[in-house]
Order: sequence, then C-alpha cells, then structure tokens
Amino acid sequence: MRTLAAIAVLACTALLAAGCQAETACPAIAQAPVVALTVARDYASSVRTVHLKACQEGRCAETDLELFPGSTAVDQGCEPGPYGGDRPCSAGSSPDGTLTGMLMMGTLSDSPIEATSAGTDANGLPLPIRTLAFTPRASYPYGRECGRFVTAGVVLGADGLRQAA
Repeated sequence: MRTLAAIAVLACTALLAAGCQAETACPAIAQAPVVALTVARDYASSVRTVHLKACQEGRCAETDLELFPGSTAVDQGCEPGPYGGDRPCSAGSSPDGTLTGMLMMGTLSDSPIEATSAGTDANGLPLPIRTLAFTPRASYPYGRECGRFVTAGVVLGADGLRQAA
C-alpha cells in the first residue's frame, strides 16, 4: 500500500511540475533573408541606380536594387494611462535623405559575406565598384528561447561600402 501511495505522489508531483513550467510567448515573426543596403544621405543625390551582388557559403545573389527613400523613427511620446499604469506610446517616421534597397539571399547565416556594389550616378555614368567582406550580426531580440535573428546590412557612401551599425 505504501508503494502505491508513493508512486501516486510521485506521479502527481511530476504532473504538477510539468504544468507549472513558464512558457515564453515568442512573436510569430519570420526573418527575411536579405542584405539591406542604405545609400548614405550625403551620397544619395549622386546615385541613380545600384547593382548589388552578395556571396555567402558559395551561393551568390545579385540584382539591380529598387531604391526607396529611407526614413528614421521619431518618438511621439507616451500618453498617461487612465489608471496610472501602462501608457500607450507611439512613434512615426520621417524621411532622412537616404535611399534603401534589399537583396534577397534565399538563405542567410552568420557566415561571412562578400558584397560588391556598382551602378550609375545621377548623370548616368558608372559608379566606382566597391567590395566589402563582412560578417552578419546575430542577435536574440526576443530572448534565446525565441530563436536567433541574423541581419546583414551595408552602407554605400562616397568613400565605399561599410557594414551598417
């Protein structure tokens, strides 16, 4: 009888322990495997087109990028909550004078990438060919239990390509 009671207590304890483990709610956000390019504000007026090629682990992707006006986030503050607790906050965006484009890679890892940019200037003349070897950044913006995000970004300026901050 004591053995049966001990087994029952152990089984109930195991079930309670399994049911009490905290679960982490991870956002259902998929990561786009892209190399993001930003044309620096002081160089954007000199650029008409950009062709970007990126190679990683023996796989390459390249295209003429569709360039869009870049923007920066502008904090619009927080409103007091009705009962002094959480406050709704908001932000907007404002043009920042840059141009942005994205190169789809198919897959993206944290292995080194070699990126090469070319294109035309505002007069239709060739831009200098620029090359950069860099390592994408890995981070856990939602915690380690929610998985890793790998980001790869470059900035094109008059002085060449550099890794985005």
